[in-house]
Amino acid sequence: MSNTRSNKPFTQGLSEAGRKVWAKHDHDANGWLPLWRHMADSGAVAGLLWDHWLPAQVRRLIAEALPEGEADARRLAVWMATTHDIGKATPAFACQVESLGDKMREAGLEMPVRERLTDRRLAPHGLAGLVLLQEWLIERYGWAKTTTLPFGIVAGGHHGVPPTSLDVKNLNDRPELLRTPSCANRWQDVQWELLDRCARACEVEGRLTAWREVKLTQPAQVLLTGLVIVADWIASNSDLFPYFPDAANQSDEERVRAAWRGLDLPEPWRATEPMGEAADLFASRFEFPAGAKIRPVQEQAVRLAREMDVPGLMVIEAPMGEGKTEAALAVAEIFAARSGAGGCFVALPTMATGSAMFPRLLKWLRRLPGERRSVLLAHSKAALNEDYADLMRAGKRGMRAIDQDGERRRGERSTVLVAHRWMRGAKKGMLASFVTGTIDQLLFMGLKSRHLALRHLALAGKVVVIDEAHAYDAYMNSYLDRVLTWLGTYRVPVVVLSATLPAARRRELAEAYAGAAKGSESFAKLEVAEGYPLLTTVQPGGEPACEPVAASGRETEVLLERLDDDLDELRERLAKELAQGGCALVVRNTVDRVLETAGCLREEFGAENVTVAHARFVDLDRAAKDAGLLDRFGPPERSEGRRPVGRPHIVVASQVAEQSLDIDFDLLVSDLCPMDLLLQRMGRLHRHARDDRPEPLRTARCLVAGADWTATPIDPVKGSRAVYGSYALLRSAAVLEPYLTGTAPTGHAVRLPQDISPLVQRAYGPEQVGPDGWQEALARAREEHDLHRGKQHDKAQGFQLAAVARAGRSLLGWIEAGVGDADDSPRGRAQVRDGRDSVEVLVVQRQADGSLVTPPWLDKDRGGLELPVDTAPEPGLARVVASCGLRLPHHFSYPGVIDQAIEELEAGYIPAWQSKESPWLAGELLLVLDEEGRARLAGYDLHYTPDDGLKVTRAE
Repeated sequence: MSNTRSNKPFTQGLSEAGRKVWAKHDHDANGWLPLWRHMADSGAVAGLLWDHWLPAQVRRLIAEALPEGEADARRLAVWMATTHDIGKATPAFACQVESLGDKMREAGLEMPVRERLTDRRLAPHGLAGLVLLQEWLIERYGWAKTTTLPFGIVAGGHHGVPPTSLDVKNLNDRPELLRTPSCANRWQDVQWELLDRCARACEVEGRLTAWREVKLTQPAQVLLTGLVIVADWIASNSDLFPYFPDAANQSDEERVRAAWRGLDLPEPWRATEPMGEAADLFASRFEFPAGAKIRPVQEQAVRLAREMDVPGLMVIEAPMGEGKTEAALAVAEIFAARSGAGGCFVALPTMATGSAMFPRLLKWLRRLPGERRSVLLAHSKAALNEDYADLMRAGKRGMRAIDQDGERRRGERSTVLVAHRWMRGAKKGMLASFVTGTIDQLLFMGLKSRHLALRHLALAGKVVVIDEAHAYDAYMNSYLDRVLTWLGTYRVPVVVLSATLPAARRRELAEAYAGAAKGSESFAKLEVAEGYPLLTTVQPGGEPACEPVAASGRETEVLLERLDDDLDELRERLAKELAQGGCALVVRNTVDRVLETAGCLREEFGAENVTVAHARFVDLDRAAKDAGLLDRFGPPERSEGRRPVGRPHIVVASQVAEQSLDIDFDLLVSDLCPMDLLLQRMGRLHRHARDDRPEPLRTARCLVAGADWTATPIDPVKGSRAVYGSYALLRSAAVLEPYLTGTAPTGHAVRLPQDISPLVQRAYGPEQVGPDGWQEALARAREEHDLHRGKQHDKAQGFQLAAVARAGRSLLGWIEAGVGDADDSPRGRAQVRDGRDSVEVLVVQRQADGSLVTPPWLDKDRGGLELPVDTAPEPGLARVVASCGLRLPHHFSYPGVIDQAIEELEAGYIPAWQSKESPWLAGELLLVLDEEGRARLAGYDLHYTPDDGLKVTRAE
């Protein structure tokens, strides 16, 4: 077994009363588990987790404060897991099952019946364990009371919420909940006997005196709590650790070996630093198009990662399409090898971008040396992703203890990537080694919520990659900064990616990670750093450095031009520009403008030559839209033979075209938007070298619409102001003014990538921009902007985790006044995103005969399938319905309207679908369309078509 556990049986020398204290009870099978057995199981599992599952990066951090380093840290972790349930050896817990309580009474442990202990809720067994451990350490080993708290708090918080000082006081005021007054000494004897046995079994008797002077840090307490929670959950699984009486004669070693085989956890990533040239590393890890070469920013990122004394934060600023993601993964491999990280988490802004990244992550993983890897797609609709669903099907084997001779058939471990069954679910999923998901999963690390220690444990053992770092508002950035501070304290390597990062934000990210005060003088140079692409590095607690990177040679000049916000003018202009064919992208800032524009353009170009893309499609249609865009407008190797040639085609899209879609157009029309986003949109213009562009479109051009250009200052359309606010739009317009009028040094030409960073810094910087006649309006807009940002920041503080406290400060009250459970649901996401509540529905259709079917326009295997209403649909059919999710737009987010909408939707509940047998559908709201795709909801008329998605108009 382990070198920090005694080989003697746990029960050796244990009294009859000590053997009778119970820990678990199965009401259905009438099985039970004595506390000593659960203690032994939990400690053994913790030892195995430490040896075979916990990343070295985590082990080292826990070990730092202990006199014998990692050897002490392992002993401490095993001992904490072994003792975590000592609070069950109390009347408040034991009285819950009368038959098991009677056995304890027979052994001399008197206790009232459950009904008589009316205050027992004040003594949850975790809290009771904290108090008992404090008393035992003080009495047996002479610890000071204040020193005991950081150690005992792990037991106190192992059910997800560390207790508060008031909780401790209330329990100390009621000693009868810990020991029945009539036999208090007998109770204490058994409690101390069990704790003494734990100390001997874990071989810490000789270390507890040495640990009296240890100031256990908050990060170490959090990680130990997370580890104990994992060990407890595994040891509490009755499939792995059967209950008595069936398992009464199992030896410790047989029981643990069988359970560990049955659990079959993949080990963490143990990266080996790749040596040799960066070009060779990229060629071995990524698919390069024929003739492609490594980019300078990729090569230099690898060099800097190798030169850093300690892995820390690296910010990679480089143009769109420059291979930042591949650079980040290469750096992650180097950082992991040097830090001992056991995995990688890639965070993206949306579910769509997360799903798009997932297959890229899998391709990279399959090229890494090593064996099995646990993987996760982390967002609420992950199970609907085909790549992830395939991995889940491959990992469907249930968990059950396997005896010592139960070796698996040769070849059963052939699957390299595993969506491990035990690691599924909101609380455990992030424990997988390799995760792609939404930024929410990272921001939850800064939210005071139940089982927060598990999320910290999961992320503290990884390299974290944050993509599209410019895409978050002040509310989300407040959470991100707090999370970066904790990641820096854990010394988690972090790679941040952006094409359009404001310099002030670069500085804030670095300050947060380094734990520096805002406005630190040594970080001021980050706001004046010149060069683009640009690499910024900082080590935990260290000083920052910036290094410009040579351009890759990929250059595009985009000519800017104003376009009046008039649909007829747009139609005539596109007809002229696309006379010889070509592919145009029109980006609108609201879905209503997308649909209005598409309707107008179809009259001129025909419906078959106009495609609509926005977020108001059901999930299956949205995924098909993205795939279709990539097939027709993606890289040449993907779109060859599919891209429209010799005829015009126009894609009218919302902001979905900005992020993580490698699509390429000949001409761009964009609504006025913040500068960084406009540059992102320009990144979809002449993105790849092509020989088939029509002659008139060989020069990249961007027509900027969505504003009244004759006003002073210009007047953005109402929808754009609602989305972005006036200040960001006016600053963007002011910086663009010289290019739109042709008075810039380069005339109308914006040079990519040279002008990306200068334009972003001017738009987001403090200096005055724009004509004198604009300044009064800009000043008013700035006041509104600052007020809004201040409100966002203040609002974000409500449930935000505090900064890391000084060494020796316990986690007492760590998540006091938190939000309870936080998960990737609309309610959970609302805690870390400042947006209105939204309603998500599943779309089905009602036929003329009254029957319900899946949307008929879906493919032949999923469309028009009849849905039962008297029984739950079979799982495959239920999954199709679940794949037709749709988030209702902002019209249904306002007070009163949202309540009315939910009330009307709830009236359509199908009782047969609300059972446990239908997990895909239970609790979901259905939007039932008629045969024409129409419905009425909360005073609005809805019309859904597979071409346009959901149209919403106010009912007459």
